Amino acid sequence: MQTIIQTLSENVQVIYRKSIDADQVISRLQHDGKGKFSAIFAEDAGFTTSSRLFKPYVEELANEVLALEQKNQDALKEQLPSIVKKIELMLKTLNQFQKTAR
Repeated sequence: MQTIIQTLSENVQVIYRKSIDADQVISRLQHDGKGKFSAIFAEDAGFTTSSRLFKPYVEELANEVLALEQKNQDALKEQLPSIVKKIELMLKTLNQFQKTAR
């Protein structure tokens, strides 16, 4: 299980790096009067966070991955699908955002 948690942590690091660039673009767009939206992800996306920037979502995800280290194997197996879904959604959204922002 430690290998799984390590892989999830590495994915969160990739997401974090991409989110820094994306948040800068979003801030610039909003400063220019564009990018008028209230949240990046819909309420049903699985996040408890709601933000116009990626960083709060990354923080939520990172905290969930860190918390896995304290869980027993059954709890870990239960939470894993939700975390993997969030990672996939974040990566997909960030990659699409990068393509669109160019």
